[in-house]
Amino acid sequence: MAQPVTVKERLGGIYTLDVTNGRHHLYADEPVEYGSSDLGPSPFEYLCASLGSCTAITLRMYVGRKKWEIETIAVTVTHSYRKTADGETKSVFSRVLNIESDLPEEELGRLVEIANKCPVHKMLEHGNIVETTLG
Repeated sequence: MAQPVTVKERLGGIYTLDVTNGRHHLYADEPVEYGSSDLGPSPFEYLCASLGSCTAITLRMYVGRKKWEIETIAVTVTHSYRKTADGETKSVFSRVLNIESDLPEEELGRLVEIANKCPVHKMLEHGNIVETTLG
């Protein structure tokens, strides 16, 4: 299970935040055009980073078990919105896998299937429950 993450406002921009999990310190922010100081990625960029990171780690674990030779795995994730046929607006995470390797097409196709099995992908795809209380 992941460590608890605490997000706290900090001086800087009007939306600048300290993000800590007990071991790491990150910043989150909004761009200058929103009136903040752009000290770190936006919340949506962190969500894309989470999906991309989990995908790359999942792929590296899989190719390690298979003992496939792969030099580099890079994952680019973008976020947008799309209206469904029933008029509902859904988030769309577009993921591009860039894999430096001499693997045959069949094995590269298998990596796309494995990318779709990463835990963050599954979490985003299946919906969630968010509970909020006062501390």
